[in-house]
Amino acid sequence: MDQGNGSSIGEDLPRPPPYSPQEYGQTSYTGMSYEVGKGNVAVVSYPGPYENMVHPVGPAAPPAPNFLQYGDSPPVYSDDQQESVFSDAAIRRGFIRKVYLTLLIQLLLTVGIICAFLYWEDLREWVVDSRWFTYCMMVLVLVFIVAFSCCDNLRRQVPLNFIALGLFTIVEGMMLGSVSALFKAEAVMWAVGATALVSFSLSLFAMQSKWDFTTASGSLWVFGWTLLSFALLCAILRSQYLYITYACLGTLLFSLYLVFDTQLILGGKHRKYQVSPEEYIFAALNLYLDIVSLFLLLLQLIGLCR
Repeated sequence: MDQGNGSSIGEDLPRPPPYSPQEYGQTSYTGMSYEVGKGNVAVVSYPGPYENMVHPVGPAAPPAPNFLQYGDSPPVYSDDQQESVFSDAAIRRGFIRKVYLTLLIQLLLTVGIICAFLYWEDLREWVVDSRWFTYCMMVLVLVFIVAFSCCDNLRRQVPLNFIALGLFTIVEGMMLGSVSALFKAEAVMWAVGATALVSFSLSLFAMQSKWDFTTASGSLWVFGWTLLSFALLCAILRSQYLYITYACLGTLLFSLYLVFDTQLILGGKHRKYQVSPEEYIFAALNLYLDIVSLFLLLLQLIGLCR
């Protein structure tokens, strides 16, 4: 025997016999429980029969309830998990109810404020004589729109989002009331009725149509900037026919925006994009602004035609 060579010693020693379950029989392990550290953590082993001290692998392994089987991989995290939850039909229906209930309250409050400016003679005369009030309300409306667009907490944090939306609705209503005070009450009521009819018809069309308007955001954006340039041209030339053309094009633009925003809210398999259910305040605000813009343009169109 060569003592200087370790491998030679290992080769000469006999190997232990293999473990045989038939020789030793099957043992049943009843499990045990013990504590770790100061007793804050308890470790409990699962009882069950084991043929040897090696963890069983394969179909012969005893099933352990509420535990992962050996060899099973953990569930894979998906970035689309939140999107799949939001695409659930029940969640989407609840989101739609929130949006349209909020929109209904906004519109009722706005119509009430407009009626106050129309039929309260002292207030109407004061607004006609104080044109600065209308411009101040326009500035406040722009401030609120920018704040809603840039601040996520203002749209999502309850009750801050409802308070901000209520203040915005009041400011918007006072702006619309001050503008409506410059027109006759009959023309304003015709504009309100036409806006309600157009908005209802377009909402039904957006719900039933298979055409996906959610992919046309770029085209609508270009159309909007083109219309703004046309408005500057109308301000320079001051032609009644240009004003009528501008009102017609503006009505078309915000009609398309109303269909676009409605389909973003509804979602569905025929829509490429949809609004997250967390943004119900922002979704209601978009629909409200579309309807308000339609009302102003229709009011201008009715006033010019009369």
